[in-house]
Amino acid sequence: MAIAGKRVLKFKVSSFRKIPNPYISSNNVGEKKPEMYVLICDVKDIPEDIPMDTNPRKQNEKTRVARKIQTSLTNHTERDFYLLNRGLLLSAKEISFNNEINEVTVLFEDSSVHGDVDGGHTYEIIKKNRASLERGEQFVKIEVLTGVEDMFEQLASARNTSVQVPDASIAELENRFELIKDAFRNERFYSDICYKQNDVQRIDVSDILSILNLFNIEKYPTDKLSPLPIISYSGKKSCVDSYINESKNHEDDQTKNPYYKMKKIMPDIAKLYDELELKMPSFYKGDSSGVKKYGAITGVAMVKPGKEKYKSKFYEHEMDYSTPNGFIYPILGAFRALVVEKDGFYDWVQNPFEVLDALGKELVASTIQLSRDLGNNPNATGKNNGLWQNLFMMVKMTTMRSI
Repeated sequence: MAIAGKRVLKFKVSSFRKIPNPYISSNNVGEKKPEMYVLICDVKDIPEDIPMDTNPRKQNEKTRVARKIQTSLTNHTERDFYLLNRGLLLSAKEISFNNEINEVTVLFEDSSVHGDVDGGHTYEIIKKNRASLERGEQFVKIEVLTGVEDMFEQLASARNTSVQVPDASIAELENRFELIKDAFRNERFYSDICYKQNDVQRIDVSDILSILNLFNIEKYPTDKLSPLPIISYSGKKSCVDSYINESKNHEDDQTKNPYYKMKKIMPDIAKLYDELELKMPSFYKGDSSGVKKYGAITGVAMVKPGKEKYKSKFYEHEMDYSTPNGFIYPILGAFRALVVEKDGFYDWVQNPFEVLDALGKELVASTIQLSRDLGNNPNATGKNNGLWQNLFMMVKMTTMRSI
């Protein structure tokens, strides 16, 4: 059976280097860890069809930055493009190098995690302008990472430090985030939220909107198993767009905007996120199937001795473990089952914190077991329809009985 998104690209390179992973010792031969490869490639040899679904930015070649990239590329008197430009970052399943003909073979297997992660503007500008260049005139650096499927969302966010910046910045100028500001005005993380480009606050508004999207019961009705808000985990850009569109669509009457209806429970949603983050390890202690320590689970990070503790997303509670979003989002999203609309506002049919304490061990066990079944893959876990449906029904059942 063909794998969706599978693509094999072969192209010439001028230089190929594998950068050793410092966390893989000689005693761990065969251990699956991220690997880094750095290529220098003539711009005329770059393939036309590198997968782009993984790039979180829309390519706009009319921006000032894009024009500077084009000028640097097409400057026939300066041959330093590969030094001045950041280049391309690709995520791939595998890469191999034939040193006899200086050719690399790159396998992209899953279009959701394999493809261009950063450098989309550079790629598009190269394709449109390289015909005017001579062979050997300009080169570009290509960084290829393999084995990063489990951390892909974190990678994409880190390498695109302002994934939703243009849209969010415009929305901030249009005062569309006043609703969010009003909802969290009395919370201690209120001043930590970043709404526009180049702000340095620790919480990006796109993170908040992706979490709130989980509880939009007009978009994801609680009397149906689909659609599911999986996009909250896999696509922050879509969550930002959804919020902005709802604001625009209800210009005349914001009381009909689902986010306006949600604002009374928004602080609870933030607290519920942190509560889940904090209690994941203790919930897991009730799981007797296999791995004994929570920190030994693939994707979970444990504080090293002498190092600072992790902090929860919103209220900065200290934690010994950091849990991947692929576990957090499906569980948190299940609590949409407890939301109803009353008198024009969203409300809880049951106390979500009591339900979390009652079902936490069961929800966590189901999530981690699926990750094991998927080859210890938190990223695939976070995108699994079956898991989202199962967890949702587990929480939904509490509305039909006394917990």
